[in-house]
Amino acid sequence: MGGGSWATAIAKMVLNNEDSINWYMRRDDRIADFKRMGHNPAYLSSVSFDINRINFSSDINAVVEDSDILVFATPSPYIKMHLAKLRGKLTNKFVVSAIKGVVPEENVLISEYFMHQYDAQQENIAVIAGPCHAEEIALERISYLTIACADIEKALRFGSKLSCSYVNTCASDDVEGIEYSSVLKNVYAIAAGICNGLKYGDNFQAVLMSNAAVEMRNFIDFVCPRPRNISESAYMGDLLVTGYSQFSRNRIFGTMIGKGYSVKAAQLEMEMVAEGYYGTKCMKEINRTQHVNMPILDAMYNILYENISPIIEIKLLTDSMR
Repeated sequence: MGGGSWATAIAKMVLNNEDSINWYMRRDDRIADFKRMGHNPAYLSSVSFDINRINFSSDINAVVEDSDILVFATPSPYIKMHLAKLRGKLTNKFVVSAIKGVVPEENVLISEYFMHQYDAQQENIAVIAGPCHAEEIALERISYLTIACADIEKALRFGSKLSCSYVNTCASDDVEGIEYSSVLKNVYAIAAGICNGLKYGDNFQAVLMSNAAVEMRNFIDFVCPRPRNISESAYMGDLLVTGYSQFSRNRIFGTMIGKGYSVKAAQLEMEMVAEGYYGTKCMKEINRTQHVNMPILDAMYNILYENISPIIEIKLLTDSMR
C-alpha cells in the first residue's frame, strides 16, 4: 500500500521470496508508467521489476479483499486519506505498518488506529523498524530490520518474507516502544540537520544524539513501561542512521532550515515528505498530557511551528546538554 521509496524497497524485498504481490497505488498514471518502464517512475528508479509478478491497482478495496497480508507504507500525513476509501474492516488481515509517524489530529500510533478504527486484532498487527534506508535496499547494501508484533511467531514469519542475502531480520514484541522511537528519531534527525546547517561540528552532533537517546528512552519508558534495551538497533540504530545518513530526508530538511530556509520553502524544495515535521507537532501535543522533560522536542517545535530562530533555540540546547 503506497507508491513511495519505502513501499518500493519493501516490494523489492518481498519479491525475493514470493512469486507475486498485489500493489496499491492511488494514481493510475503512475501505474501505467510503472508497467511501461519496468520500474517506479518516481522513486528508486534504478530498481527493475518483473511486471508480470505484480498485480497493480488503484482500488484499495480490491487489493485488501484479495490479500491476506497488508503492508502500509504511505506517509503518516496521508494515511487517513487513503483509508477513508476503505469500506470494510481488517479483522481477518495481518496488518503491517511501515509508517514512521503518528496519525495526525488523532495523535495515536498507527497500530492503535488500525485496532480502533478498523477492528484489526492486536496479535495481527506488526510494525517494521530500521535502521534501514530505502536507497540502500535499492543498492543491495547489507541492512537490518526489526519486525515487532505482539505475537513473536507471526513477526518471525513475516520477517522471513523480507530476509534475503542483503537483509537480516529479527523479531520483537515491543510494538508501542518501537513505534514511538520511529517517530521521535525523525524529530531528532531534523535537530541534527539544523545543527549541521548552522555549522556545528561532529563533537556537538555526538552530544546531541546522546541526549536524544536519553530523551527518547525517558519518554518511551514513561508512556509504555516494560523491559527494553534502548541500545538495540530498532531504537538506537534507527536514531543514528536517521540523524547522520546522507539519505535521511529529515536531516536534509533540518539542514535547509539551519541554512536559513523557511519551513515552507524547505518543504517546497524537497521532493519527499519529511515525516519529522508532522511528528514534532504530534509528539508535542501527546507530551502535553505526559509531561516528560523533552528539551530537544520542545526546541524543534519552537523552530518549526513557533518561528523561533534556530540560532536561539540551538544555543539554548548547547547550554543545557551534558
